[in-house]
Amino acid sequence: MTARWFTLATPLPSGRMRVAVTDQGVAAATFTSREAVAFPPGPPLADPSRDRRAAAVAEQFGDYFAARRRELTLPIDWRLTAGPQRAVLGALQRGVRFGQTIAYGELADLSGAFDTDEPEQRALAARTVGSIMSTNPVSLLIPCHRVIAADGIGGYGGGAVGMETKRWLLTLEGSLPPTLDWAG
Repeated sequence: MTARWFTLATPLPSGRMRVAVTDQGVAAATFTSREAVAFPPGPPLADPSRDRRAAAVAEQFGDYFAARRRELTLPIDWRLTAGPQRAVLGALQRGVRFGQTIAYGELADLSGAFDTDEPEQRALAARTVGSIMSTNPVSLLIPCHRVIAADGIGGYGGGAVGMETKRWLLTLEGSLPPTLDWAG
């Protein structure tokens, strides 16, 4: 797989995103602060606006961040995923819409990748889903920010910036109430 990649400015606390596109779709869309995600090899795009697929990513992400778009309809190149990871990410992408959230354990059930009724195994499946979310190659298109802990918001990308990014996205989608901005 050869990808063409570019960086995209965002209003997110995590800053810019790094995006890779192929002839099949978006292969990677990661926050530049996340290193856990494998990134496909390929050359950088000198001018993303001249690449049809890159321009579509920039337009849809821009509309999403500006609250003009609720659904991202870009094709995904799934070749960086396989097995249970693909099952879980596919279930999330198909089944959890804008403004909705799902708990890690619920997503494990929805995916069908973990067939167990034993409490210990169900807890392990929920933790496995958490690990899969941390290696999601296509953030936003596969909305891992919508996956939360059964008892709270859960993690996101490690550290305080990741959590602020998750809160920002969930607030944009109406899943969390806006926080007070005492400075503004």
